[in-house]
Amino acid sequence: MSSREKILNTIRSLTLEPKALPDIPNLRGSGDLVERFTQSIYGNKGEVLSKSEFEKWFLSSGFSKVISLSSQFSKLATLPLPEDPHALDTLEVAILDGQFGVAENGAIWLEDSHLGLRALPFATEHLVIILDPDSLEDTMHQGYEKIAGAHSGFGLFLAGPSKTADIEQSLVIGAQGAKSLRVVWV
Repeated sequence: MSSREKILNTIRSLTLEPKALPDIPNLRGSGDLVERFTQSIYGNKGEVLSKSEFEKWFLSSGFSKVISLSSQFSKLATLPLPEDPHALDTLEVAILDGQFGVAENGAIWLEDSHLGLRALPFATEHLVIILDPDSLEDTMHQGYEKIAGAHSGFGLFLAGPSKTADIEQSLVIGAQGAKSLRVVWV
C-alpha cells in the first residue's frame, strides 16, 4: 500500500460528528440605500447620474461606436451586438441594464440573459449600467439570497471600472476592462 493510500484510508476511517452551520446574523446597514450605494460607487471610482445628466454627458462626448442593450437607451446604439466577441475590440460605450445593486459595496448584478456577450462589460472603453433605485439591496447577503434560485448560466457582480495598483501604489483605472463606469438611475 502506497503512502497516499494509507493517508486516504486513515482519513476515511475517521468518524466525525456532524456540526450545524453557524447562523448568519442580519447585518443590515443604516441610512438611505440610494445614498449608501452612490457613495460606494464613487468610492469604487465610478459615477452615478440621473437620466438627464447621462444624456448630456453622452451627447457631449461624440461617441461613434456604441452598443445599447437597454430598452431605455436603444436609440443611442450605433452598432448591433456582434456574434464574435473579438469584434468588440474598438467599442467605445456599452449600455446595459443592471438587475439590482448592493448598497454596502456598490456591486451591480449583471445576468447572462441581459449581457448579449459575456465579454461586453469588459471589452468596452466606457460602461453604462441602467439601474432602478428601487432594486437596491442592503448587503451582499441579501444580494446572494436574491440570486440563490436563479437558473442563469452566468452572472457577475460588478463594482466599478477596472482597477489595479502596483507595489508603488500607482492606481491604474481601466487596465483590464472598462475605463469608466456610470450608473444611471431610471
